[in-house]
Amino acid sequence: MRVLVTGGAGYIGSVAVDALIAAGREVVVFDNFYQGHRSALNDEATFVEGDLADAAAVESLMSEFRPDSVMHFASFTLVGESTEDPLKYLGDNTTNASNLLKSGLRNGLQRFILSSTANLFDEPERIPIGPEERIVPGSPYGESKYFIERMLHWANVTKGLRYAALRYFNAAGCTEIRGEDHDPETHLIPLVLQVALGQREKIMMFGDDYDTPDGTCVRDYIHVADLAQAHVLALNALSDREVLHYNLGNGNGFSVKEVIETAREVTGHPIPAEVAPRRAGDPATLIADSSKIRDELGWQPRYADLKSIMQSAWDWHVKNPEGYGD
Repeated sequence: MRVLVTGGAGYIGSVAVDALIAAGREVVVFDNFYQGHRSALNDEATFVEGDLADAAAVESLMSEFRPDSVMHFASFTLVGESTEDPLKYLGDNTTNASNLLKSGLRNGLQRFILSSTANLFDEPERIPIGPEERIVPGSPYGESKYFIERMLHWANVTKGLRYAALRYFNAAGCTEIRGEDHDPETHLIPLVLQVALGQREKIMMFGDDYDTPDGTCVRDYIHVADLAQAHVLALNALSDREVLHYNLGNGNGFSVKEVIETAREVTGHPIPAEVAPRRAGDPATLIADSSKIRDELGWQPRYADLKSIMQSAWDWHVKNPEGYGD
């Protein structure tokens, strides 16, 4: 099986590439280094530099390698930016996915796994949030992922493409060799660790008056290696399943204050924190119900607690205080 991984030099994509290679898959990585890093590439994967916005480059890639499966990670992903520049997300994210799908279907693509998002569920009726929860995207970013899920639905109905939509909650943590290095960095755990490393003066807590036990937002953190394993399981399952929709999280919620306190415990640093006004569009609580993928595919997260996730991130950042450096 030959798997094309878009965004395979990025945070989650690079860990997924490692998991695929460990599982014996042949991997081709396509990346433009918008948020990826050359030093995050796995040497055992074939690498092609390029941009999904270039339809001719995508067609050349697909016709040369003819992958039977795609894992699609490459995307613009900043929720706040998407509210400021919605067409960058509603336009570019969907157009790039369309280029990939159209070319793939012309060249024998059989399976597609989408890196989707919990931002589909801005107004959940139930917590924890199951995969059958009504979809109300919380931003143009979330809407763009929903557009792609709908494209996949119709590609399945009309062309027989098998697909999985994996809706992540908060990806976190690091493996021994792969870490989280974004520019700009917007995720809470690496931002907190930057304070512990002396790279940032303090961490800001956006709102402390939410309807949660300590007033700060509660989120479900899932380790990046557990996400990668879910992708491999979904790819295998598409051998005899047509369509899969799963929410991926630990099923445990941790508040912003709990994350900061866990970071203090793991790092041994005081980590000053300051309350700032709420950010628009931040729900009070988002926790995943991942029982469906656990029951159907036997997925079992190995990093089931916040401290082990935090420790893995701290270990990598201590070794790589400047990130990948490229």
